[in-house]
Amino acid sequence: MANFLVFTFYIVLVLSLANGYINGVDAGRPFFVFGDSLVDNGNNNFLATLARADAPPYGIDYPTGRPTGRFSNGLNIPDLISKELGSEPTLPYLSPKLRGEKLLVGANFASAGVGILNDTGFQFIELIRMHKQLDHFEEYQKKLSVIIGDEKAIRLVNGALVLISCGGNDFVNNYYLMSNSLRSRQYDLPKFVNYLITEYKKILLRLYDLGARRVIVTGTGPMGCVPAELALRGGPNDECSAELERAASLYNSQLFKMIVELNREKGSDVFFIVRMDEKGDFQTEFVETKEACCGQGPYNGIGLCTLASNICQNREDYLFWDSFHPSEKANKLIVEKIMTASTEFIYPMNLSTILALDSKNNNTI
Repeated sequence: MANFLVFTFYIVLVLSLANGYINGVDAGRPFFVFGDSLVDNGNNNFLATLARADAPPYGIDYPTGRPTGRFSNGLNIPDLISKELGSEPTLPYLSPKLRGEKLLVGANFASAGVGILNDTGFQFIELIRMHKQLDHFEEYQKKLSVIIGDEKAIRLVNGALVLISCGGNDFVNNYYLMSNSLRSRQYDLPKFVNYLITEYKKILLRLYDLGARRVIVTGTGPMGCVPAELALRGGPNDECSAELERAASLYNSQLFKMIVELNREKGSDVFFIVRMDEKGDFQTEFVETKEACCGQGPYNGIGLCTLASNICQNREDYLFWDSFHPSEKANKLIVEKIMTASTEFIYPMNLSTILALDSKNNNTI
């Protein structure tokens, strides 16, 4: 009798979850996230890694006031996009809480420190490399199929929004990690950028093969202007690192061309490129645009953000939270632009337009 009751409860759960997705009840648009520390919601908390943000003062402005593994003083870009979708934040894929109805929300597969290349971020020890993130996405779909069936699982994935942030670490934590690095001996900068783009295309194509049909791809920001690089390579008058700015310009230009070509190959607007390399985009929104809120040394750009660091009081005045990552306020401005900006910032259309089109077309991609 007990076994029968358990079986009956399981059937009711499966049917209610399936109907919840299909009828749009209590379920916003599913959302999947891949990439690096700009979008990691806490997967690295579960790894033996040096790339982690699970200790104070990270999370000081998060709703709970506690660190979560996000490399931010508060909310990060995926959190803010989830709000725009009318959904709760996606859980890290490695979280034991990601089960049952939580699977319908989507999942965050990102891992701080990773790059396009498998050898990027080796100094952090354990990371979830991009190929493994995609393996996890495949595993996720099998778990989802158990709950709502194969056909509905495919529909959910096809109708989901996907965000991927990758590439910056391949420069700062690989090519330029040290003078005379292995990759810099193998390639001059233009050839290295071409290599990255070739490898990134393979990642995006596999993502497409796994069912992704609306994919927001972020370019790298002005890498030479982050506090860590200003401290290490900046010019005498607070000038950004010219070499890293050149790298960002070459990379973002090639990434844009690759996205245009991919959409042409697929005959549809599947991939959307966010161009984040214009350092003047948010300059007027902040009092401090060069120094990090949390850190030490020149520009607060040396070492980790810890309780022993210098920590600013007026965090909304700062473009950067730590030596590499934007503050919550900066993340909000980035997402505002993803939602509403012109094609100069997000191409070929912004997220509000994507959502309106998909709503009109009944989310059939």
